[in-house]
Amino acid sequence: MDYHLTRLQHDLRLMAAPMANTEAVTVLVLVGAGSRYEWREISGLAHFTEHMFFKGAKRYSTTREVAEAIDGVGGEFNAFTAKEYAGYYVRVAEEHLELALDVLSDMLLHSTFAEEEIERERGVILEEYNMYLDAPSSQVSFDFERHLFGDQPLGWEEIGTLEAIKSLQRDDFLGYRAKLYTADNTVVSIAGAFEEGTLPEMVSSYFDFPETRKVHTWRQFETPPDGESVFIRQRPTEQAHMAMGVMGYPQEHEDFYAGRLAGIMLGGNMSSRMFLSVRERQGLAYYVSTASFGYTDAGVMVTKAGVDLSRVDQSVAAIRDEYWKLVEEGVEETELAKAKDFFRGRLTLQLENSMRVASLLGVSELLYDTVRTPQEILEKVDRVTRDDVARVAAHLLSPERLRLAVIGPFEDSERFATLLAG
Repeated sequence: MDYHLTRLQHDLRLMAAPMANTEAVTVLVLVGAGSRYEWREISGLAHFTEHMFFKGAKRYSTTREVAEAIDGVGGEFNAFTAKEYAGYYVRVAEEHLELALDVLSDMLLHSTFAEEEIERERGVILEEYNMYLDAPSSQVSFDFERHLFGDQPLGWEEIGTLEAIKSLQRDDFLGYRAKLYTADNTVVSIAGAFEEGTLPEMVSSYFDFPETRKVHTWRQFETPPDGESVFIRQRPTEQAHMAMGVMGYPQEHEDFYAGRLAGIMLGGNMSSRMFLSVRERQGLAYYVSTASFGYTDAGVMVTKAGVDLSRVDQSVAAIRDEYWKLVEEGVEETELAKAKDFFRGRLTLQLENSMRVASLLGVSELLYDTVRTPQEILEKVDRVTRDDVARVAAHLLSPERLRLAVIGPFEDSERFATLLAG
C-alpha cells in the first residue's frame, strides 16, 4: 500500500493514500476526542459534540445546508464516536474533494453550538439512548464492557448517562472543542483518487487550526479489583441475550494477533467452533459470534449469543465449554491456517474500500504515532503458531477470568456464576 504522511502547520497530520481503479475519494478527519476523555459529570459529551458539529457553522449555517452540499453531489457523509477517538468523513467523486474539505473543516473549526440546536439535539440523543435499551442484542455489549472494565471511562458507554445528557450546556461543548479539537490532536486521512502534489497545500488552506495544543488526556486504564462474575439486566424479553468473555490484549501487545486468530477460530465466521457447535449441532442460538479486539491499553475477547429462555443454562455451558476445549485441546495446523486465510481475505476486501483504508492508516497514526501497513499486519499474523494460540488461550480463558452479562427475565446471578465455574 502506498501512503504518505505530511506534517502541516501546528502539527496537523495529513495521511494520503492514493488508490488505483477508483474515481472516488474519502476524507476522514480523526480526533483524539472519544468517550475516554470524559469524567462522570460529562459522560456522553464526546458523542453529543459529534452530533452538534452537523448543526451549523460559518459557511454552512444549518443542518440542511450541510446535508444539501454533500447530497447535491451524490456524496456520503457521517460521523462516529468511539472510546478513543471521534471520526468525521465525507466520500465523494474526485472532482468534489475540495467540497468535502470545505464542509468538514467548517464543521470542526467553526460550529456555533447554538443554544436552540443543543436543546433540539438533546431530545434526539435521549431517543437514541432509549433505542439502545430497546435493542438488547446491542445493549448487552455495553453491559459486558462496563462489567469487565468497571466504573472508569473505558467501561462507560459512549452515549453517556441520562443525567449528563440532560445537563450539558453550551460552555461544555465549547470547552471540549478548545481542549481536544486541536491541530496536534487531529489526523486528516484521505484515501482514493486525488492529485498528490497539491494536497498538502489544499488541506492546510481549509484546516487552519488556531495555534493551540491539546490540553486534556484520558485517564489510564486501571485493572479493576476482582468482583462479581455475572451482571444481569432484568428485562421481560422473549429471548435471552448474553455476552461471555474475558479481558484480552491491547493492540500493541505481542500476543494481540494470536488473540485475534483465537477469536476467529472460536466464533469469527460460519465455520467457527461456536457457530458449528452452539448453533448448528445443538440448535441453541439464533446468533452467536466471537470477537477479539484491542484498545491502546486493554483488550476484549467476547462471545455474544441470543438464546431461548428455557435453554439459557445449556447455552452458557456450551459457550463456556468451547472456551475450555480451546485451552485443553489446542488447535490443529489446518484450523490455524484457515483462520489466517480468513483474516487475510477480510483485510484484502477492506482495502478495496477507501473509507476502510483511510481509517486503517489514520487511526494507527492518531493513536500510536506510527502506521501499521497491511503488509506489516499480515506478517505478524503469519508468524502466529499453534503454541502461541495455546499460550494465549491458557492465559486468557481461565474460569476465574470469565465474565458474563445477560439481559432477560432473570434474578439469580449465582445460578450463572456456578455455570461459569463449571
